[in-house]
Amino acid sequence: MTPFQDPAVQSVFDGYKPDTHKGVLALRELIFETALTLPSAQPLQEALRWGQPAYLAPKGSTIRLGGHKTASFALFVHCQSRLISDFTSAFPDEDRLEGNRAVLFDDPRQVDANRHGWLIARALTYHL
Repeated sequence: MTPFQDPAVQSVFDGYKPDTHKGVLALRELIFETALTLPSAQPLQEALRWGQPAYLAPKGSTIRLGGHKTASFALFVHCQSRLISDFTSAFPDEDRLEGNRAVLFDDPRQVDANRHGWLIARALTYHL
């Protein structure tokens, strides 16, 4: 697991319910693993935005992680980007979505390194 650099971010993770905690940790690790394969996504910054863990790359679009009212956890992207529409074109009917802003998860086992890694890579390099 990638160590936390910011105690405030770790505190938010530690406050999640067990299923949410396990799921957002899996997504966090996938974000860091994906960023390592993308030189243009360096340095990757982890911070809090709107009270949620957020991941920012120099030429990317912000990714946020957190709980959700109709799911155990979610991966959020900027709602005015084309990230979710591109994702659904590449992987139609494979995930539950909230409009053009989030992929929703009910179980940590739903996190797919290939499919969700694809979305993460596009978010981390969105403005290239």
